[in-house]
Amino acid sequence: MDASLIPALHDALLVAQTGSVGEAARRLHKTASAVSQQIRRIEARFGVALFEKVGRGIRPSLAGESVLGSLTRLFDEAASLEILLAELATAPGTTLRVAASDYLGESLLLPEVPGLASARLLLIGTGTKAQYNRRGWRRALQTAIAALARTRIASAAIALERPGARELDDYYFGRSAAEITGACLYRVNDLKSERRARAPALARVLLGPIDAGAIADVRRGLAAGAAVSESARLLRNLGNLPANVCTPRYLAAQARELERSYKRRLRVRVFDEAGIRRLKMGCLLAVTRGSAEPPRFIVLDYRGARRSRPPLVLVGKGVTFDTGGISLKDPPAMDEMKYDMCGAATVLAAIDYAARAELKINLIGLIPTCENMPDGRAVKPGDIVTSASGQTVEILNTDAEGRLILCDAITYSRRFKPAAVIDVATLTGACIIALGHHYSGLMSNTDALADELIAASTRSDDRAWRRSSSSLKRSPNSAPGSKPRYGTDCRMPESSK
Repeated sequence: MDASLIPALHDALLVAQTGSVGEAARRLHKTASAVSQQIRRIEARFGVALFEKVGRGIRPSLAGESVLGSLTRLFDEAASLEILLAELATAPGTTLRVAASDYLGESLLLPEVPGLASARLLLIGTGTKAQYNRRGWRRALQTAIAALARTRIASAAIALERPGARELDDYYFGRSAAEITGACLYRVNDLKSERRARAPALARVLLGPIDAGAIADVRRGLAAGAAVSESARLLRNLGNLPANVCTPRYLAAQARELERSYKRRLRVRVFDEAGIRRLKMGCLLAVTRGSAEPPRFIVLDYRGARRSRPPLVLVGKGVTFDTGGISLKDPPAMDEMKYDMCGAATVLAAIDYAARAELKINLIGLIPTCENMPDGRAVKPGDIVTSASGQTVEILNTDAEGRLILCDAITYSRRFKPAAVIDVATLTGACIIALGHHYSGLMSNTDALADELIAASTRSDDRAWRRSSSSLKRSPNSAPGSKPRYGTDCRMPESSK
């Protein structure tokens, strides 16, 4: 361990605290050039810029925060780390294991480890043996990639012990590695006018060891994971755009862009307001009445199998901004209502993945997209409209717009004679009240389909919880005559709390 870096770290931390080399030098009774020289020592050792200019001052860069944090922890835990480094130097090739649950998901970047050919060593906490299952492995890999992405490191070799094949087979190993790497390297689309943050430098990751007989399955998983990662990037980019950019017309343009990318297999049709009116989608038209932004109904038709095979239909809620309409939402966090189109973004991403991976299925994507705004022409509580199915609907709460636009889209799906219809929507905050941020809510009138979706969610570690049909009735714990907070009972099952 290079203890000579301690004075340099002390100076750099004071610069980070004061935001000025000159002020730090004054407090240290040094010259500014002496303090700058100490900073350059650390920058030369790690190959990163510790600070960046902000107005008239400076602040730690992303890489600088990582390096300064790692060095601080390094010297705070000097005694125990000296033992670890000694073990590395005397027994190269051995696996070091720290059996403490607090270390799950933690990382520590060490420079110039004796006996190690690479410039740096990244230690990743994997927790106890009981914690290190498939999900523990995913978290450890996420920690490693995220830590590397905060530096200017361009290549890394990661050797994480794999759980048993029953939990993490070779295909899933490759697929998860690609998905996790793509997610950790993703950066939100930057619309700032000032200098933009640099993209992560990480360009090459080696994972292993892998048995020779498993290489084909791992490569197949890597290809699938890379395709998922690219499609997820599309989803995230759409979700993160502001509502004045990601409008219904913008979503329609994105669908057209997909059609141009996959001409052989994908056809797209976009209905404008007049076309929606001809389809008699009265519920969709009711929701959009208060907005100056015109609605769109988008139909994506992917054909990867013979045309006689019944398609799977995906319906995605595409409310690009939801004020609640006349039943106006509370102001706090209303900016997050730009995310009310994430069902539509998910359908676009799913179609993109199907075409990118050339899946041997037929897939239809239906996206009713509009804004829900208050206006003199907006639909009012108590209004009655007619849906595409010919049924009349009384609107008691204009903030329940999701089910209105989805019902018209689901009616449209009947013309395809689908094998199944799955709608994806940010439909109600009651789902988070019931399941927290760990599960997605799932409702189905078909047990076989629900079982397939639950199994897929478990396999991908993006879990869903099915609410039985009985849970759609009033909770037995509700007071007589009372109305549920969000219209239904959404209690979390005991086994998942």
